[in-house]
Amino acid sequence: MAFARTCSVALVGVDGVVVEVQADLEPGVAAFTLVGLPDKALSEARDRVRAAVANSGESWPQRKLTVGLSPASVPKSGSGFDLAVACAVLAAAERLPPAAIADLLIIGELGLDGRVRPVRGVLPSVLAAAEAGYRQVVVAEQTAAEAALVPGVSVLGIRSLRQLIALLTDQPVPEEPPDPVAGRPDALLSGLLLPGAAVRQFGADPQFGPDLADVAGQYEARQALEIAAAGGHHLYLKGPPGAGKTMLAERLPGLLPALTQREALEVTAVHSVAGLLPPGRPLVDTPPYCAPHHSTTMPAIVGGGSGLPRPGAVSLAHRGVLFLDEAPEFPGRVLDALRQPLESGEVVIARSAGSLRLPARFLLCLAANPCPCGRYSRRGEGCDCTPAMVSRYQGRLSGPLLDRVDLRVQVDPVTRAELLDRDSSAETTAVVAERVRAARERAAARYEGTPWRTNSQVPGRELRSRWRPEPSALADAEREMERGMLTARGLDRVLRVAWTVADLAGRDAPGRTELRNALVLRRGFPTSLPLQGPSRDARG
Repeated sequence: MAFARTCSVALVGVDGVVVEVQADLEPGVAAFTLVGLPDKALSEARDRVRAAVANSGESWPQRKLTVGLSPASVPKSGSGFDLAVACAVLAAAERLPPAAIADLLIIGELGLDGRVRPVRGVLPSVLAAAEAGYRQVVVAEQTAAEAALVPGVSVLGIRSLRQLIALLTDQPVPEEPPDPVAGRPDALLSGLLLPGAAVRQFGADPQFGPDLADVAGQYEARQALEIAAAGGHHLYLKGPPGAGKTMLAERLPGLLPALTQREALEVTAVHSVAGLLPPGRPLVDTPPYCAPHHSTTMPAIVGGGSGLPRPGAVSLAHRGVLFLDEAPEFPGRVLDALRQPLESGEVVIARSAGSLRLPARFLLCLAANPCPCGRYSRRGEGCDCTPAMVSRYQGRLSGPLLDRVDLRVQVDPVTRAELLDRDSSAETTAVVAERVRAARERAAARYEGTPWRTNSQVPGRELRSRWRPEPSALADAEREMERGMLTARGLDRVLRVAWTVADLAGRDAPGRTELRNALVLRRGFPTSLPLQGPSRDARG
């Protein structure tokens, strides 16, 4: 037998493409040619595979060897093809039964000693294999639990090429000690991918996660957090240093409902491709929280890198919260790049090697000081900044970006009484999260049979025709539009927030009070109308 084939997977963003790995041996001078648009890391597989085969006790065929990766038009990168190439070569040389590997999908990097090491993106790779009809998958032992999340697929986790050869030839399987250096795949690369960012799973252990009961005062901000979580609305917190903006933002993921099975697989696939799956947790089932530093670059925020792009912060926060602290310190072009994913829930990246779509449906939370020194207030006490400095600083957040932010809240410093005279009546994250869950269930029931699940996703035309507010409820909003203080997009977003306020209050449709509250939160700083409604009086 001079020809053999098996299959592996090439990742294009967070989507997998099944690749047939073909090996052909012909008489001639011994040579190893790898074709099919491999990148540098994949081209080096020739040396890794040759050494791994030799160190696994097998002889390398001394003939002209050609390994093809089909379809040849799809760019292929990474070291995840090593194990499949080794098996195809051994089958072509009649060291393995070709029929035994023809229906296998094999993913794994080979060390020079023959050990199999984990790679990024195992979950989306196995998902692609299952959709293509493959039912048997071979991966590194460290990623077997991740691959097993895909239903209907039998997963074999191995430690070395020797073990796989023994299994395929019905020989006794040799014992292999665990590889001490093969922990999470590409840990260093994932750290370089998103410099200065923190991706945390606050919901993993609610007992020790940030609790809303820790927040003193900040009643309007707490209500805004609840509305943001219930309707999926973007939030802007503005206030001096130490007022509690970061503290509030860190408690936002805990208010979001747990991910559904489908959402969990989406989020896990993104984190798997980025190499950021938490140790011991192959499935991310809680909303992620991503907080990049303001020095983070454009590719790290929206995705990018050399060759085919990798997920950025907007994708790592998919189905969770993206928190931009000190938002005016971010470069303007980086902030404006958020406008597309805020509208569409995905980011489209074009490169010379190809273009791809990455999921990016996140809840954006911005935080900013009122001025460069942070002490600016309407009374002007203690601020050393000139009016021009204040105006320039506040103008760094563009109008088109802020027009996509539904909730704007002034976070003032807590008073001494609020900080010291606290009692056990403070509402916990669990209590508020239950109200959020009930509000989301009301919205989901209302939108049953449509592609929308939260108020923030519903098109404005539907809210103006199919789900209209109570008669005369729009009087205040109409006046705002006549004064030029509210755009057409802004009106749609006010209606969405009003529906969320109504869902939290258990009302069948928003009335004038709900529209008034939505306008107050939309207008932002300073507020001239007090927030009204039952949630305003639930002070913790």
